[in-house]
Amino acid sequence: MPHFTLEYSANLDARVDIGKAVEVVRKAAVETGIFPLGGIRVRAVRCEHYAIADGNPDLGFIAMVLRLGEGRDLASRQKAGEHVFKALSAFLDPVFANSKFALSFDIQINDKEMSWKRNNIHEALKETSKVEAPAHG
Repeated sequence: MPHFTLEYSANLDARVDIGKAVEVVRKAAVETGIFPLGGIRVRAVRCEHYAIADGNPDLGFIAMVLRLGEGRDLASRQKAGEHVFKALSAFLDPVFANSKFALSFDIQINDKEMSWKRNNIHEALKETSKVEAPAHG
């Protein structure tokens, strides 16, 4: 259950294509190879009301959190986290170059005893890959 949430200051709307940012994170998550494709979720939440540092209205932020199920070792989580963070950070280089901006990323591990899920996307992806597989003749 790799679920990425990007909270962002509303003043970034003119500076960042948030839809592209979400796709950058999704693609980077897939590239890590440690997350099941059918479990990846990336969403952005626009924060209309926020206060940053000294209150300067031009300051902006993206705070990304990954909620992740148990089972991956620390080294794998660190490697994947670094990959995703670097991809998003590189995408945001123009924002850093042209404004005062803060980017953060935290990974939280969900306790499996306190986490419930229902998902038929995994099965659908398996079926899709069977249909798209080339015929052997």
